[in-house]
Amino acid sequence: MLATSDTPLKRTPLHALHVSLGAKMVPFAGYDMPVQYPAGVLKEHLHTRQKAGLFDVSHMGQVALRPKSGQVEDAALALERLVPQDMLALAPFRQRYAQFTNAAGCILDDLMVANFGDHLFAVVNAACKEADEAHLRAHLSDSCQVDSLADRALLALQGPRAEAVLAQFCAEAPAMRFMDAGPHEVAGLGCFVSRSGYTGEDGFEISVPAAQAEQLATALLSDPDVLPIGLGARDSLRLEAGLCLYGHDIDTTTTPVEGALEWSMQKSRHSGGARAGGYPGAETVLSQLASGAARRRVGLKPEGRAPVREGAPLFADQTSSEPIGAVTSGGFGPSLNAPVAMGYVPTALAINGTRLFAEVRGQRLPLRVAATPFVPNTYKR
Repeated sequence: MLATSDTPLKRTPLHALHVSLGAKMVPFAGYDMPVQYPAGVLKEHLHTRQKAGLFDVSHMGQVALRPKSGQVEDAALALERLVPQDMLALAPFRQRYAQFTNAAGCILDDLMVANFGDHLFAVVNAACKEADEAHLRAHLSDSCQVDSLADRALLALQGPRAEAVLAQFCAEAPAMRFMDAGPHEVAGLGCFVSRSGYTGEDGFEISVPAAQAEQLATALLSDPDVLPIGLGARDSLRLEAGLCLYGHDIDTTTTPVEGALEWSMQKSRHSGGARAGGYPGAETVLSQLASGAARRRVGLKPEGRAPVREGAPLFADQTSSEPIGAVTSGGFGPSLNAPVAMGYVPTALAINGTRLFAEVRGQRLPLRVAATPFVPNTYKR
């Protein structure tokens, strides 16, 4: 969502810091956001893979679901009316990836949900946050108080040095494992910390009161191993990690099964499970879980050096006139020194090694279906 003449761009609590650090600012999801800093996208990307990068993701939505009964299990069961994931089995101080579905079984948004012991904490996408909050209030207000935490910022510290850096400010950080989440004190500030992220690297996401966001960011950036990272490198990092970008790789026309997200749906929510169905579009999703979908999101590796971008049609051969799919994300993978992409193809062709062709500026460029992540993840389990 880009700004129009009568829609001024919003600013995150770190806007002044970005400008002082020399960031190039661009419109993104209605916000004025840093796309890169003077180091440039390539160096920012590689620095995150080698040391640690700090990302401002304060444009994301943060929401608390507080059960009116006082029992977090009731909030979990209520949320299962909207997502195909097992929320009841989400242990205290653990986090889980989920999707809101619509009546067609397609994805309204994807989100992270954490059990904070007495309530659930969710992070949703920036462009969808107002609709998501309305969706939650419309369907869960009978059992939950839905609170928008608009007074909080969100930082992501990612990379192999993230633990060592955060340990200087948060004594509990080294003991956390991938997808642990909960309230922690960071640099003397009351924060919510999860060991997760959007880069494929070990790292943390830190929710902090907006008024203290710049104080925390400045403290983290004081470590020489930490550089500020913009949206450009965030996108290339998540692409190498094979992670979906909502509105591109998944949207209201794609189901979780088509999006290759079956791993996120626990057996208790499958047909025959303890709590199968019960969410919008469950019949479609359950049918696809049992029998497969007609198409599937796959990784793609171009055989040449030219990147294949979003929207490029995919063909089964060099001469056919009808495309069999399309690229949804694509670019150059700095860690691989090679182009990578993702897209949708018929399930029969979604086999690693299958050779396809992408049409770029009138030319058919060969590529192969490939496993994701393209770069091995380094989560601390």
